[in-house]
Amino acid sequence: MLAPQRQQAILDLVRQNGGVRVVDLVRTFGVSDITIRRDLETLADRGLLAKVHGGATTIGSTNEPGFAAKSVQQEEEKRAIAGHAATLVRPGTAVALSAGTTTWTLAHHLGSVAGLTIVTNSVRIADVFQHAGRPDQTVVLTGGVRTPSDALVGPVAVAAIRQLNVDLLFLGVHGMTVRAGFTTPNMMEAETDRALVEAASRLVVLADHTKWGTVGISTIAELGEADVVISDTGLPGPARDALSERAGRLVLADTRPVTR
Repeated sequence: MLAPQRQQAILDLVRQNGGVRVVDLVRTFGVSDITIRRDLETLADRGLLAKVHGGATTIGSTNEPGFAAKSVQQEEEKRAIAGHAATLVRPGTAVALSAGTTTWTLAHHLGSVAGLTIVTNSVRIADVFQHAGRPDQTVVLTGGVRTPSDALVGPVAVAAIRQLNVDLLFLGVHGMTVRAGFTTPNMMEAETDRALVEAASRLVVLADHTKWGTVGISTIAELGEADVVISDTGLPGPARDALSERAGRLVLADTRPVTR
């Protein structure tokens, strides 16, 4: 195997697992410790991974795009994921939606569901239900400090959520890997999302395929805490295997056009 091929394989492993150890790479590729360290140095110099003691990890993200920027990314995948997620909601139940563009897309599907109680830390999601105008739906907006992605976070949000119990939480995430689990680039948002996870009987994570291999600075939950993960058919094979092994159930929304 040539050096560029080996380095690409190493980078694929880092993205799939969130991190690698030098000792494991030596065994996997049958080369010396020095060779592997040179490979990691090359990849780090290109900004593709972060070197750590004894190995390497994905570059932890603290950059938080705004809502408008995220809303135009993977629109087709988000619509397909939201459509699947909506089938899990039954009339008369209490559901929570974390802030995010995929959960916001889901909110548009739920305006017609009777008797829902909706808990959210997103003004935008609360507005969707307000505009739907169903008198039999109740919306609980947590309050809190607003983030660049329009999430309400912090002690006010956490205190409100800890008083509540919901049947189902739909959680949007910034990234997911085996090592780091489901992550966000905002530490205060992670704390608020963890409170939502604790308040819910079931956790459904909504994450398109581009979220795999991305690591935000703060972990919300481990992969195994998810009862259901809904992604799309663009999710790579190793990610499918990892999520199928750890999460309760993996659902892949099909974004291919229907042919007649």
